[in-house]
Amino acid sequence: MEITSTTIIELLRDGNESVFERVFKEYFKRLHAYAYTFLKDEPMAEEIVQNVFCRIWEKKDQLNSSGSLKAYLYRAVHNESLNYLKHHKVKAEYEQYYTDRMSNGYEHTEKKIMVAELEKHIGKALSELPPRCRIIFQLSRFEQLKYQQIADHMGISVKTVENQMGKALKLLRLKLVEFLPLLLLLLLNFY
Repeated sequence: MEITSTTIIELLRDGNESVFERVFKEYFKRLHAYAYTFLKDEPMAEEIVQNVFCRIWEKKDQLNSSGSLKAYLYRAVHNESLNYLKHHKVKAEYEQYYTDRMSNGYEHTEKKIMVAELEKHIGKALSELPPRCRIIFQLSRFEQLKYQQIADHMGISVKTVENQMGKALKLLRLKLVEFLPLLLLLLLNFY
């Protein structure tokens, strides 16, 4: 005598362990293969099928006896597999976002430290310039004044401004030569 799907579901609802074991043994391999088609991961496919059977046993009193047990099992494995894949995708996207965020934060902090270090050394090098040379350099580079404007402002010739700027640039290059690679790195990263 063949037991119908409705009878099996009724026996499961009543908590019949031998029927549950029989259903498990009958469908496990096929459901595992079905889950594997989605997941491409043997252990995870096994876990998905086991989860479906655990949920069936835990909620056996809620089983609907009017439907097909086989269809129910395949639908449950299908849904569980898709839920796992969605969760896995969201998790992977978050991990990538977090990794990118941490990497960018680290790079940003690293750049800030390098800029601060470079500014400190530039300030020190500027303070070591002769006073007149330093003033001319600052008016040119920081105040954006042209040589003629500097000459008029200080009451000196344009040629003197040119000579003082040349002297300032030469001295700064000598004092900051070891920081040139850092300056180039910063300039390349900012643009």
